[in-house]
Amino acid sequence: MTMWIIIMWVTMAFVITSLFYLSSRVPNLLEIGNIAEWGKFKQFSLGLLITLGVTGIVAVCINFVNAIVCVMYLAMIWAVSDLAFWLLEKLGHITFAHYYVGWTALVITLAALSAGWYLDHHVWKTEYTLKTAKNVESLKIIMFADSHIGTTFDAEGFAAHLKVIEAQNPDLVIVAGDYVDDGTTKEQMIKATQALGQIKTKYGVYFVFGNHDRGYYGADYRGFSAAELIVELEKNGVKVLRDEVALVADQFYIIGRRDYSVERERHGKRKSMQELVQNLDQGKYMIVADHQPADYKNQAASGVDLVLSGHTHGGQLFPFNQVGKWIGANDLVYGHEKRQNTDFIVTSGISDWAIKFKTGTKSEYVVINIEKK
Repeated sequence: MTMWIIIMWVTMAFVITSLFYLSSRVPNLLEIGNIAEWGKFKQFSLGLLITLGVTGIVAVCINFVNAIVCVMYLAMIWAVSDLAFWLLEKLGHITFAHYYVGWTALVITLAALSAGWYLDHHVWKTEYTLKTAKNVESLKIIMFADSHIGTTFDAEGFAAHLKVIEAQNPDLVIVAGDYVDDGTTKEQMIKATQALGQIKTKYGVYFVFGNHDRGYYGADYRGFSAAELIVELEKNGVKVLRDEVALVADQFYIIGRRDYSVERERHGKRKSMQELVQNLDQGKYMIVADHQPADYKNQAASGVDLVLSGHTHGGQLFPFNQVGKWIGANDLVYGHEKRQNTDFIVTSGISDWAIKFKTGTKSEYVVINIEKK
């Protein structure tokens, strides 16, 4: 918890610094009248007024969190532009007649955030092929996480994505957490779950909880509890695993873990990997669904074959992609990694939570092909 408090304060400091920096630069764009003679305080006050005004407009159009993201991106790109133009002037002995720095920063920021919006609101397929010496038939798994129903798509949009997934002819589908959120209504949850239950697979659909699925503000806030979510999922044929193991077709195991937030945020406990695998046939292929990629040492030591996770949103924003790994919150931020004999895959998520831009990754669902060596 201390780590997240530090991150919050660092972020706040960055936001305040960004606002002050932009306020000192924005007046340079206004090449009108005698503004250059106003004095630094008046110029800064005008810049602050304009910066806060534009930030407020963005907050109304999208939301406050994304307005802050836009401010921070513009400040970072403006600072880089400042440095680049300063170097051009010093090293190239060039004198610019107009303040091109600001317009360059504005254009680049608009382009970067427009691309980030597109990458967040469209969904791609990412495919991996893994080899195993274990006696298991070729297996096609589709995994997705972080749908956060009601953010970049509603239940109808989710159903449309499921049609695309179904067209891949998966043997099974694994939902690796953060399926819903505090902003998901009960009506949207029910419709989305009905669509999830209708997807055609050989071995079914399996579900594990993420940190948002239980809700942070209580059942009254969003209109349904975690228990009601489980009822709807099971009513639609989705198998919910909470520190439980399912043996499928006598060929492979699916080990579904309770989310790490049970321990980190809710003062509860979840079974260790050693407890979950101790009575399993080690000769069978073992797949772990664990929303947060934060237990790789124990998972690799347990001898499981594949671990599937989400939660990180692929690092979300460049250049902060690897922060989760640097601070020790995640073992892997995105992609595929092998430790000992265990394959680990982390998805960037099929949707998003609060921040509606992905400048360092893209939204996706993941296809994993398991083949015998």
